[in-house]
Amino acid sequence: MNFDFNTKYTLENESVLLRPLELSDIENLLHFSINEPELWDYSLLPASNENELKNYIEVALEKRKKQIDYPFIVFDKKTNSYAGSTRFYDIQLTNKSLQLGFTWYGKEYQGTGLNKNCKFLLLEFAFEKMNIERVEFRADYANKKSIAAMKSIGCIEEGVLRSNGVRPNGERRDSIILSILKNEWKNGVKENLFKRL
Repeated sequence: MNFDFNTKYTLENESVLLRPLELSDIENLLHFSINEPELWDYSLLPASNENELKNYIEVALEKRKKQIDYPFIVFDKKTNSYAGSTRFYDIQLTNKSLQLGFTWYGKEYQGTGLNKNCKFLLLEFAFEKMNIERVEFRADYANKKSIAAMKSIGCIEEGVLRSNGVRPNGERRDSIILSILKNEWKNGVKENLFKRL
């Protein structure tokens, strides 16, 4: 498959639907910014109020136009409600690599299995449709919850980039790098993750 940034890809199973993020999705996500600003404590691009959320979405859409990122909004079919957002970013089709991140969900969707369903669909699409060889994940080294979630889906820790980013509060952050390779996906990661859905 030739990945096309202009195509509206929709990924779904019985639990979740991911569709391309649009500017109008401010309406679907604003209540998270207003009521749960702590969701962006570890984010490099916070969205803890309406103006920041608008900027967050505009930046994501601009990067899609530049064929760097492909952002999704996440819809939870079990609750029939929008749950958050995620994206492919730093997409390098020539190198057959991308990063999966900018992932956040409202508190009520955390720990429900939603993330594993999203990651399964995204990884399946990346490895089996886009023909990607390496999917990379990064997180603030202090964000132990996020790191544990990544390891639980089969990510392998590679190392730490020291002082490579700035938190919303202005402090420098270290970033942990993890990844899944295509052969790892085919040789156990996919099956193990599917069993946990």
